[in-house]
Amino acid sequence: MIIAIDPGTTESGWVEFEGRRVLASGVSSNYELVMKLVGHPAQKLAIEMIASYGMPVGKEVFETCVWIGRFIAAYGRPLSNMHDYFVYRKDVKLHLCGTSKAKDGNIRQALIDRIGPQGTKANPGPTYGVKSHAWAALAVAVTASETKS
Repeated sequence: MIIAIDPGTTESGWVEFEGRRVLASGVSSNYELVMKLVGHPAQKLAIEMIASYGMPVGKEVFETCVWIGRFIAAYGRPLSNMHDYFVYRKDVKLHLCGTSKAKDGNIRQALIDRIGPQGTKANPGPTYGVKSHAWAALAVAVTASETKS
């Protein structure tokens, strides 16, 4: 099982992913997510990492970086290589869509094509319940599961 995170300054999207299905997902406050990660049984943690493309950034980017460190610390597994945890947005776009110009809608559709539809409450599909920032976390989970050992 992978727990993947799309980090934000105050709340973050997350997904628990195993094989080809979503076990659980949501958007939680960062404080709640830190508590969820303590002792979490997932074998792998994957986090969308911030990348600089030469543009100035504001305090929100640095605050998100601090939360990324807190998530890794809360997960509590030894680090052989911190980069094993990181998945960059450009890599998600290239892996799932084959282009770095992909938008959120393209990524969501690629995930549905790859994993399956949401379905309905009476007949839930493999991505049932994934909403909002949890879609970005699912993209991180799928990319990590298919590209990182």
